[in-house]
Amino acid sequence: MTLSPEAYLWFKTLHIVGVVVWFAGLFYLVRLFIYHVEAAELDPPIKEAFEEQYMLMERRLVNIITTPGMVLAVSMAVGLLITQPSWLYQSWMQAKLVFVAGLLVYHAFCYRLMGQLARGECRWSGRQLRALNELPTLILVIVVMLVVFKNQFPTGAATWLMVGLVLFMAASIQFYARWRRLQQQSPEKNSSSDE
Repeated sequence: MTLSPEAYLWFKTLHIVGVVVWFAGLFYLVRLFIYHVEAAELDPPIKEAFEEQYMLMERRLVNIITTPGMVLAVSMAVGLLITQPSWLYQSWMQAKLVFVAGLLVYHAFCYRLMGQLARGECRWSGRQLRALNELPTLILVIVVMLVVFKNQFPTGAATWLMVGLVLFMAASIQFYARWRRLQQQSPEKNSSSDE
């Protein structure tokens, strides 16, 4: 089967679009899970309204954006590999496919969490979900570096600086969330001591 050079460019274009949509959905989905879990601390009538709204938003995000983005990204990747089958023998592509497989497992795990949240069976805390939410960012950085650098994957100071920046961003998000929770608890302590 012979494909035109233009087919490669279409596969690549649609693959990139699919990846962007897929990651946008994954980033926001776990953020919704965090809000969903934190809604459990609200008063019952408000809690129910928020939980219903979050369940609706989660379902729509997964079914209309995240999963179609995944399907587009993966199917166009198959098209790219059909036009460039020699990539399958290169170590950068093999490493990339391992990380993509991990991302597919993460996607399936998010479906499982969504079901647990809908049934009220989720045991993950907001803090644990925040940490989970950093995983696709790390995978994204590694996969992009593999695609850009291919077999000349850098291991020098610049690479470790990038890894450090990603870890710093993840830690900053965690510290900010903790600081915000402490600030919210602080007025409650002051108002209870005033009574």
